[in-house]
Amino acid sequence: MNLPSYRKLRYGVMAFATALTIAVPFITINGRHIFLLSFDHMRLELLGVEFAAQEFYLLPFLLMFGFLFVFAITTIGGRVWCGWGCPQTIYRVIYRDLIEGALFGLHRRANKQKPIDYSKPINRLKKAASFLIWVCLALLAASNFSWFFVPPEDFFVYIQNPSDHPVLIGMIAIIALFLIFDVTFMGEKFCAVICPYVRVQSSMYDRDTIYTIYDESRGGKIYDGATKIGKKPLGENDECTGCEACVLVCPTHIDIRKGLQLECINCLECADACTTVMNRLGKPTLVHWTSARASLNEGKTRFVRFRTIAYAVLLTLVLTALLVMSGKKEGMLLDITKSSRLYKIETIGGVKRVSADYIFLFANTDDKTHSYYFEILSPEGVKILSPSRPFKIEGGAKSKEIVTLYSDEVLADNPSEDTKFKARIRAYAQDDQNISVFRDAVFIYPAQSNLK
Repeated sequence: MNLPSYRKLRYGVMAFATALTIAVPFITINGRHIFLLSFDHMRLELLGVEFAAQEFYLLPFLLMFGFLFVFAITTIGGRVWCGWGCPQTIYRVIYRDLIEGALFGLHRRANKQKPIDYSKPINRLKKAASFLIWVCLALLAASNFSWFFVPPEDFFVYIQNPSDHPVLIGMIAIIALFLIFDVTFMGEKFCAVICPYVRVQSSMYDRDTIYTIYDESRGGKIYDGATKIGKKPLGENDECTGCEACVLVCPTHIDIRKGLQLECINCLECADACTTVMNRLGKPTLVHWTSARASLNEGKTRFVRFRTIAYAVLLTLVLTALLVMSGKKEGMLLDITKSSRLYKIETIGGVKRVSADYIFLFANTDDKTHSYYFEILSPEGVKILSPSRPFKIEGGAKSKEIVTLYSDEVLADNPSEDTKFKARIRAYAQDDQNISVFRDAVFIYPAQSNLK
């Protein structure tokens, strides 16, 4: 009849999530982070592969996957993300249960509703100590957040000269202040009042969604709509004792016996509390993590249904697209900008030469040095004047080259208007045939009147 402690399992999940969040910024593959979005160096590192700013098109896929994953989890297990994985909830557990509760004894685990008696000086001192400890942890949490944007190896160098990095220091200060205000003053009100996710999660529920449910058929009716009938059910065979252990332990201050409520985060503290009480009476718990279908004895919970299949298909498509696009990472990047002068006309050996200047910005996204050059595929007659030889770019570096294209041939004979051509350019690494990109540039041939 004993059930596993959801509290122990939940705390274990939270500890793992916290350790993973701290560890991820330090994990690298071949010198690249498994996740880093660096605005300082304008690059994205994902699973050991580096992408330059021009390849940030992967970010929408990452965001879509994250949102779809949370939505899928909500459809299957209710607000389990809110109660088990959300940073807001984890921080509150650290502050309220660990620091104020276990460390200083300001809260009892079995009664989260009893206010702290601040008339006692010792309690005020404990509260101040709890606050100071959380200030330090908030700064650590803010720094941890910044490591996903500023790699730790740079972060610990930057903070040694804070005056040289005001944006980083300001970001840490703002995040830390928010966490201090949120965790110590807002608390669980943040979940019900500010968090936008709580407003949309109810639309993801169906009769097979698992959430915290009070078994009214066994326990008895406590509420008639919004009205509380009494502390204890009125029926002779109703099993609820009216001890309200489930109410006292609730971190969001609700009575689960009232039914599904906006504030419930599926932490299952009430299920553990009821299990403890009912076990003493030799009866199963009255609070379960189950679906409405199973609770009403309408059949087993259907985990495989249209919604879950749809989410599985969407997640697979997004993940596949992400893997395919990341697998097509270019070994080099090239941006081409034409100079402000449309063209230059010269007479060389009695032949009219038309030339145009371009700025080629190369980026070597590989970690090795390569020798680069390019060729003009079309139109026929357009050739490279300079540079006349290949050039080397170190791994991860960029290079700006002034490129001049020219034509000694007559490409157009329009008497009064200039003619635009699309110059198809292939840039490549001479020492690696797998590194090659294609770009288009505009080459303008002057009207015959301008040639004269």
